[in-house]
Amino acid sequence: MVRTRVGYAGGAKDDPTYTSLGDHSEAVQIDYDPSRISYQELLDIFWSSHSPTLPAWSKQYASLILYHDEQQEELARKSMEREEVKRGRRLYTEIVPYSSFYRAEDYHQKYRLRRDSELLGELEGFYADYAGFVDSTAAARINGFLGGNGTAQTLAE
Repeated sequence: MVRTRVGYAGGAKDDPTYTSLGDHSEAVQIDYDPSRISYQELLDIFWSSHSPTLPAWSKQYASLILYHDEQQEELARKSMEREEVKRGRRLYTEIVPYSSFYRAEDYHQKYRLRRDSELLGELEGFYADYAGFVDSTAAARINGFLGGNGTAQTLAE
């Protein structure tokens, strides 16, 4: 991954917020380098990271894949078909075209990293503003590591 941001997507309401989502779902926006990780690998991570075997109790928490082109749509649909066969049950995941992404409020960004105020303070000093911090590859990778993803060696690299 190059960077991640959390926010809201999949709906029609302009400028949703956590307390006024409209028809959007909570989402993660991922910038990635396709020479290092493929879209298919991202889909594999998506399926292994949650269980969409029950319908979401609200649109806010819907399982959602937003695609950017026909190739991504085809890969997403085929991966969902494979997952349904593998799990032996219907999956409640929407696969829809990307239209827009709205960043969540600052207090939602880099959740794991925000829980370590000393480390957060150190990192924030490197960026001119909070948006630069949120867009930072380093912040995304440290946040992921603190969330239990990766190893100390890969973080150091």
